[in-house]
Amino acid sequence: MAKITAAEVNALRKKTGAGMMDCKKALVEAEGDSEKAIDILRKKGQKVADKRADRDAAEGVIIAKVSDDKQFGMVLRISCETDFVAKNEAFVGFVTSIADKAIADKITDVEALKATMIDGMSIKELVLEQLGKIGEKIEIVDYQVINAAMVFAYIHPGNRLATVMGLNKADIADIETIGKEVNMQIAAMAPIALNKDGVDAERVKKEIEIGMDQARQEGKPENLLERIAMGKLNKFYKDNTLLAQNFVRDNKMSVEQYLQSADKDLTVTGFFRLAL
Repeated sequence: MAKITAAEVNALRKKTGAGMMDCKKALVEAEGDSEKAIDILRKKGQKVADKRADRDAAEGVIIAKVSDDKQFGMVLRISCETDFVAKNEAFVGFVTSIADKAIADKITDVEALKATMIDGMSIKELVLEQLGKIGEKIEIVDYQVINAAMVFAYIHPGNRLATVMGLNKADIADIETIGKEVNMQIAAMAPIALNKDGVDAERVKKEIEIGMDQARQEGKPENLLERIAMGKLNKFYKDNTLLAQNFVRDNKMSVEQYLQSADKDLTVTGFFRLAL
């Protein structure tokens, strides 16, 4: 059996962030080969992942960022099990480093993100390594991107909610203020779609059924139920789709009217809102 020195253990600990005893055991098993020891530590992380597959990773960190040209934005959620880890500066930094790489490379989907390399390791492997270090279930839960003429991102303090949103025009006066205001609207009012065309057909069907049932229970005539339900559906659209919502800064106008007050053709091309 290879003699493992304290210096070797410490070097592996610094390289991986794993505990001293874990590093020593891995080096012993790898007969002093540090690269094999790293693989053993990763495998240990995989075993932890398997053990924790049924654990609830309801906490986490959400980061949104925009590229330097402001035409690409992303929002990323990486989950963990406890609030303690979610608020840990090192874990927030880890998630931020992945977001930075996603923005730098303009990565377009979650599978490409997982396969992206940072310092010789894929992001999927880095997440697994974090799992081994921390001992909690850690997952890339969601990753969404926006491409537009002008993209804006917002992170609510605490990294528990973030939004990313695109506008179809960039050369508008006060565009930065407009982008900030619309992102705050998305964060505060949680719209489910951009407009009524973006609402899932099953959701629309359900809302109509609910509206008809409510009207029926109120004793309305059967021949008026559908008309009443459609009125309720329009109210649903107004409350739950971004462009139709009352603008939070001035509820005398809709978000669409707010945008058109800056430029008659200005509109939102798309948005994502991730929240714990």
